[in-house]
Amino acid sequence: MAFKFNNIRTRLDQFIRRYHLYAFREAMIFSAITLGFHFLFRAFAAEIMRTWPVPLISEFTVDLLFRNSLWLNVHVLGMDITTVDTTLFFPECGFIHINQSCSAVKQFMQWLVLMILYPGPWKHKLWYIPAGIFILHLTNIFRIVGLSVVLLNWPAYWNWSHDWVFRPFFYVVIFAMWVFWSERFSGKKLSKKDAGKSAKIT
Repeated sequence: MAFKFNNIRTRLDQFIRRYHLYAFREAMIFSAITLGFHFLFRAFAAEIMRTWPVPLISEFTVDLLFRNSLWLNVHVLGMDITTVDTTLFFPECGFIHINQSCSAVKQFMQWLVLMILYPGPWKHKLWYIPAGIFILHLTNIFRIVGLSVVLLNWPAYWNWSHDWVFRPFFYVVIFAMWVFWSERFSGKKLSKKDAGKSAKIT
């Protein structure tokens, strides 16, 4: 059984080398991990969000996101905003309530799982994982500030922007960080010996 598995694996590696499908193989690994986490999270979201220490992290992240977004809206963009708890009120426009679902904790966990499962040296993962979480938090601040701008200027497009622009943007950022990781730290370049084998196969 082990011999058959190794034989299949060898033939698969030869097929990938012959047709130069390394990028496709890496993209399939990324997609499998990302989609697998997405559907598992959807199935067990309530249980996950109640499991320690997720509620503590979520509460901290919501408060931090609220403070960061409010500061940028008021001190950089000069918006007139009043607040109650973690809700931003815009005079005569509406409000943005920042709650647990806005915290990006799901995206943090998705990034963590992706990097744990995806190949690469742990000496780089140990700094790249927290760096990615920090970038995702910055992305979330950009999302709230962007939604604030939309609410003030194009309120009719707020729901559309929330669902189809800023939410998918998280995954664009995750994909970009993964590409950088794959190319810089996890990319497997063929040695001269491997390249010679590949040439013989073709």
